[in-house]
Amino acid sequence: MALKFRTVQTARKYKIENTPDAAACNAIEELVVRLLQPLRVVYGKQIRITSGFRSYAVNKLVGGAPRSLHLKGEAADCKVRDASKLLDVLLESGLPFDQAILYKKRNFLHLSLRCGSHIKNRQQVIINEE
Repeated sequence: MALKFRTVQTARKYKIENTPDAAACNAIEELVVRLLQPLRVVYGKQIRITSGFRSYAVNKLVGGAPRSLHLKGEAADCKVRDASKLLDVLLESGLPFDQAILYKKRNFLHLSLRCGSHIKNRQQVIINEE
């Protein structure tokens, strides 16, 4: 699968390099193949990814966690009309994930999938009311 990477607005604005290395490219592909695309199929509607891979500099600028899985290409922030519904669909689907963090007020769902056969995904759900 060929993946094309678009630099996030923050990287463009501040002219920061935001190109994933080979390991992150592999993780992105696994995230898409094992979680994001199957979820889109089950959901039956478009899912807009507002943030995927982030370089350390971009992650710091956007206020990301210092050990964010975005840094490894193992996370994506998903925007749909009703992020709570997307979370429900995810949980009903049985698809693998490490974390699903619902940001209620901003109406998006952060999804992560730890990549590699030796890593156990936690299936952790967090509801952020902010």
